[in-house]
Amino acid sequence: MSEELLAAPATLHDSVRAARERLVAAGLAEQHATIDAEVLARLALGWDRAEYLARRSDAPPFGFQSAYEPLVARRARREPVAQIAGYREFWNRDFEVSRDVLTPRPETELIVEEALALHASTAAEAKVLHGPALPSVTRQWRVVDVGTGSGCLAVTLALELSGVDVLATDISQPALAVAQRNATRLGAAGTVRFVCTSLLEGVAPGIDLIVSNPPYVPEAYRSGLSSEVRDYEPAEAVFGGRDGFELIRALLEQSAARLALGGWLLMEFGAGQDDEVRAVLAEYPQLTVHGIRDDLQGIPRMAVIRRHGN
Repeated sequence: MSEELLAAPATLHDSVRAARERLVAAGLAEQHATIDAEVLARLALGWDRAEYLARRSDAPPFGFQSAYEPLVARRARREPVAQIAGYREFWNRDFEVSRDVLTPRPETELIVEEALALHASTAAEAKVLHGPALPSVTRQWRVVDVGTGSGCLAVTLALELSGVDVLATDISQPALAVAQRNATRLGAAGTVRFVCTSLLEGVAPGIDLIVSNPPYVPEAYRSGLSSEVRDYEPAEAVFGGRDGFELIRALLEQSAARLALGGWLLMEFGAGQDDEVRAVLAEYPQLTVHGIRDDLQGIPRMAVIRRHGN
């Protein structure tokens, strides 16, 4: 029996505090250890945060410590909390995650924000040009999520945008299985189609919106990554070749050939890669950078790209 079980903490708060110290000793930053210890406790208890805060001075319920200790042990081995829990919140919805998919990050929500804004502006333009009596052209939008992973972008856009045709591609069949389960559970099964392919291979041209969080980490950075990413997330979703732009170049080339005139590409990239993104885009004269979006820390993380005429 572990020391944690023998210690029999007097309160839930004592137990969580002991777990936090264990995670700090394992190498986690104190701030992250504090959050993770509480999240794992709530997972073991099946409580939301309000209930935990109201009852954390209570004695631990029967069976709590035996359920909690293995979760803390997994986190001490640097397994991500999202994979321990089996889900990660994205755009106010819980998405299943596993080692087969990249865990959704907050910065990827920038793509959703921009897609919703583009859709709304296109609808407004259609009303000005055609009048409110005619169907909005945005209801005919073709949207493709390239490298869908968990399906967080494809499913979110299918649920947030009305009347769009959403296709999600991924080279990994196990990742597509996760994405399909998310679509079914969240109510988008009849709206999103899934195709196992590399990037946009086999996808017909005339796409109005492409969204993608492609692999962009240079291979040389592998040893410097946190073990949470390096050891627990799929390498094909993380690493973008020698310079990080191998898949991005292929995506830009295929997007230039498949986007409709005036169509958009919303693409996430790595911190500090904004100048390189602009330089690489110069190789594709049909594509123009209309803007670079910063994340909540003020770091450039997403490119707004449009296809124009020859």
